[in-house]
Amino acid sequence: MGLMTYVVNHTAQARSVRLSSEEREDLCAEIFLTIVADDFALLRRFRAQSSLATYLTVIARRIVVKELLHRKSTSRLTPAATHAEADGATNGSDVEQRASDREEVERLLGQLHGEEAQIVRMYHLEGKSYQEISSAVGMPENSVGPTLSRAREKMRRMSGDRAAS
Repeated sequence: MGLMTYVVNHTAQARSVRLSSEEREDLCAEIFLTIVADDFALLRRFRAQSSLATYLTVIARRIVVKELLHRKSTSRLTPAATHAEADGATNGSDVEQRASDREEVERLLGQLHGEEAQIVRMYHLEGKSYQEISSAVGMPENSVGPTLSRAREKMRRMSGDRAAS
């Protein structure tokens, strides 16, 4: 159960989705239902080419991503940046902080090279998948993650440089 909860939390965080405890439990239940479906057919397909934990982690992540995308398309989950607005729980300082954060993000994105900025914007602000980004920018899908990582690191350095001055 701990592994599945970790996978759910990590996957949601990586996609900038805030989950309630009920949604987290629902996603864990979905994982377990998939595992036990068809009399544990998923486990019977395990061929010991990796550890069982790795096999289950990959399966759990795929289930969570698929479910998050499905829920996103039906608007049941809200990206973390707008979660408070969706709950109607905003106050003046929250709005000001988000505006300030958004300005900082836009400033940092402006300092990235064109393709990096576009990829960061598509993934983090528009919620697009690696596959969608790959198609849009004409980059191999397996290059999207490393490009995102490099861009995030550059943004961290730029943000740190500004805080230090």
